Amino acid sequence: MLCALASAVCFGTASVLQAMAARAAPPGTGSGVDPALLVRALRQWRYAAGLGLDGVGFVFQVVALRSIPIYAVGAALAASLAVTAVVAARLLRVRLSRAEWGAVAAVCAGLALLALASGTEGERAGSDALRWAMLGVAVGVLGVGVVAGRLPGRGRALALGLGAGFGFGVVEVSVRLIDDVSPGSLLTNPAVYALLVGGGAAFLLLTSALQRGSVTVATAGMVIGETVGPALVGVVWLGDRTRDGFGWVGVVGFGVAVAAALALARFGEAPAARE
Repeated sequence: MLCALASAVCFGTASVLQAMAARAAPPGTGSGVDPALLVRALRQWRYAAGLGLDGVGFVFQVVALRSIPIYAVGAALAASLAVTAVVAARLLRVRLSRAEWGAVAAVCAGLALLALASGTEGERAGSDALRWAMLGVAVGVLGVGVVAGRLPGRGRALALGLGAGFGFGVVEVSVRLIDDVSPGSLLTNPAVYALLVGGGAAFLLLTSALQRGSVTVATAGMVIGETVGPALVGVVWLGDRTRDGFGWVGVVGFGVAVAAALALARFGEAPAARE
């Protein structure tokens, strides 16, 4: 669980830096996903620094996913919004209300309950059908960007956020489905390609969401997409369970952590407070 929390700290801090860079990058044309936006954002040092933190966070995430259930890791990653809120309050002088500080505390309480209830990761290896399904979902995330460009502002932001969340969710599940890291196995495992496509598509959609539309709506959609789906996959297909007798504690902890994270969704666009 400590690795999952370390990952949340890295991702939460990175999101502030990336949001600042995405807003500062020259705008592109149209309202959908602009692949060149990543190139323009990378010219901003904050975005590059954010990517570095994302890389460190991903390493912690992989370690966590190999030792605790997906639902616990997903809730911890959603809690990165609490980190974002605290970082925004410190560095960007964004004021948190009492209710928002309460939400930060609720996130911590929910994660504490999850840590108490979580068992070890499920022992099921996952079927080939699930690996191919993850690749299919990853490719579908790319299609979300095309559809999002045709939607009105609020619907576009929600579509981009959900798409990014599904992409990050694919990454979470795919890590569990890669059980052999030999070169030959990696080249033939659909989960590897699902991880690469899903992660790349998620970054593209999230970067577009940070620059266009309501990032609050997009961030809320991302939290839902990256927590609920992977948690269900872990429980139904990979055998993730709680400790004996602690099932209700895990459910309450997951619900509290995710709900409190959603209450902090506006901090996906915290840099706007300085504009």
